[in-house]
Amino acid sequence: MALRRRFALWGPVVVWATVIFGLSSVPSLSSGFGVWDEVLRKGAHLAEYAVLGLLLMRAWGRELPALTAAVAYAATDEIHQRFVQGRHSSPFDVAFDACGAAIGLLLWQLSRRWERLRSVESS
Repeated sequence: MALRRRFALWGPVVVWATVIFGLSSVPSLSSGFGVWDEVLRKGAHLAEYAVLGLLLMRAWGRELPALTAAVAYAATDEIHQRFVQGRHSSPFDVAFDACGAAIGLLLWQLSRRWERLRSVESS
């Protein structure tokens, strides 16, 4: 695979993983909205990892390595949070992240099917 193609596939993965790492480095992401704060944080977990799962699927082109890498990154992210003052790690967050990654893989698959259907209809 040419270097330019590799960069095009893996560059967005690295950038997005860096964004996730940066957000995990913030001591407190509390919005002050009480119960909504928890809902927003869990929604953020799903969204962050849906994007990561989608990008990994795009780069690898196979579900199992993409999902495995996303869950592994989620686990290391939770370990990282143990060392950030004001943050804590949780296996439940890894589970939310895994669900988000699976949603990203599903969105990738749906987009590919949509493209195939459109190309068949236009033929």
